[in-house]
Amino acid sequence: MTTPDLPSHVQEPHPIAPRRVSFDWRATPLVWIPDEPTATHVINVLHLLLPAGERWFVKVFKEALPLVRDDQLRADVKGFMGQEARRPGGQEATHSVQHSTVLDHLAHQGLDTAPYTRHVDSLFARLLGEKPPFGLPLTDREWLRFRLSVIAAIEQFTAVLGDWVLHAEGLDRAGPDPVMLDLLRWHGAEEVEHRAVAFDMYQHTGGEDPARYLRRVLGMAMTAPVLLYLWGWGAAYLLRHDPQLAAPSRYSLRAHRRAVRKGLLPTWGELGAAIPRYLRRSYHPSQEGSLRTAVAYLASSPAARAAAGAVSRAALP
Repeated sequence: MTTPDLPSHVQEPHPIAPRRVSFDWRATPLVWIPDEPTATHVINVLHLLLPAGERWFVKVFKEALPLVRDDQLRADVKGFMGQEARRPGGQEATHSVQHSTVLDHLAHQGLDTAPYTRHVDSLFARLLGEKPPFGLPLTDREWLRFRLSVIAAIEQFTAVLGDWVLHAEGLDRAGPDPVMLDLLRWHGAEEVEHRAVAFDMYQHTGGEDPARYLRRVLGMAMTAPVLLYLWGWGAAYLLRHDPQLAAPSRYSLRAHRRAVRKGLLPTWGELGAAIPRYLRRSYHPSQEGSLRTAVAYLASSPAARAAAGAVSRAALP
């Protein structure tokens, strides 16, 4: 872990906004970490989960935005929404759009992810839609608060993963496709950049303690096992349907542990330790990663430089 920044309320305000980036997938192979299909496809699950998840984030935040009374938080939430999902007519790149283009690239190489992503879309719609599932007797306000607690819990893991990929020297040593590595680090840096927004949004709109804290615990208790299930199922799906492997492959914990030892995946300890940190009453997500490191990468990302060059060339007479 890197040295944490100060909590957001004692930092200088940092504007959060979508950025222009340009990724060219034409030369990216299906197994983009050479000879490492398990590590490749465990990471590729991000592309399966994030488009639906981030569209859902934005939908819930739009519901909650009228409840926000703090001007800085409102600006941060709008910046978060802009980074996560496409805005009509917008020119900025967003996470959901960029990961969706990766799914198109996988499909072009013969790996159809639609059966899995349809299930994920259905999961968000049926279990986390505008109304509580199964006729649960919750008010609209309480159901909104619970969904915000789930987003805050998910963002705990995305911040940890974002910080990990920014420092994953094992990936550099493995000689991965540079475009895919840049996408992961660009996205990871923005996750670190806005790591506190969902948590602050929940704290601001979640009512009074102890109910607010107990709901935060429940949000994490629901989120962690569901993410683990979806990730394991997604990795198994990708390995089983990869048309370029010599034979249909199965996800195995042995192969996963081997990739962890090589530094190609985060350790279970790194991921698991994020849960008790999050459950501390005094916790704030500004303790995750380094804003300085994230912003430095966002300024140097090859995709960001390529997009800036394209804009400069377009502006020439």
